[in-house]
Amino acid sequence: AGGIKLASGGTDNHLMLADVTAIGLTGKIAESSLDKAGITVNMNMIPYDTRKPLDPSGIRIGTPALTTRGMKEDEMKQVGHWILEVLKTPEDESIINKVKGEVKEFAVNFPVPGL
Repeated sequence: AGGIKLASGGTDNHLMLADVTAIGLTGKIAESSLDKAGITVNMNMIPYDTRKPLDPSGIRIGTPALTTRGMKEDEMKQVGHWILEVLKTPEDESIINKVKGEVKEFAVNFPVPGL
């Protein structure tokens, strides 16, 4: 979605490996921008990656931290929307700050169990 391809063409489990080069980014830039917005992903090599490990072509996205907090499909769609919103303009601090505020407000409704 949004020009980002999943490395395997889809997912059957809780992890996704996404190639962000099609939208002009590297995994390092994507990870940094999303982190500023309060969304944690990891830069990651993708199959047949020609980039260096510390500046790879992809990001790894996992759902366990979200499902542990009680999030389901609708919430995953919202998180995906925020990821795309940030990655479309990864250096736009106003978008990053807007998304960060929305993420914080959203997360209050899904407390971490046991805290």
